[in-house]
Amino acid sequence: MAPPSQERVLQVVYRAIDEINPGLPAERRLKKSEATALFGPAGALDSLGLVNLIVAVEQGVEDELGASVTLADEKAMSQSASPFRTVGTLAAYVWRQLGEHGARG
Repeated sequence: MAPPSQERVLQVVYRAIDEINPGLPAERRLKKSEATALFGPAGALDSLGLVNLIVAVEQGVEDELGASVTLADEKAMSQSASPFRTVGTLAAYVWRQLGEHGARG
């Protein structure tokens, strides 16, 4: 099986957004754009919303890419620049995690 591309990983994140958006108030729903702020001062998600998105992304990676990743771990939390700032930083973090776990080339 070919390793997932960064674009494929981004599509998994977008599907996770589609999954959690119905549970968010209309004004806090996430746009499917790499620049969309997720968490932090400009972010649309509170901590529970972020957890829901992370779980949806982890499940999507498993279902669609056949790989298992843990996104909310000590490594993620200890980074000076959070991987959960924007849709793009989240997708890039997932892609790096897949590489570290041998799920991509």
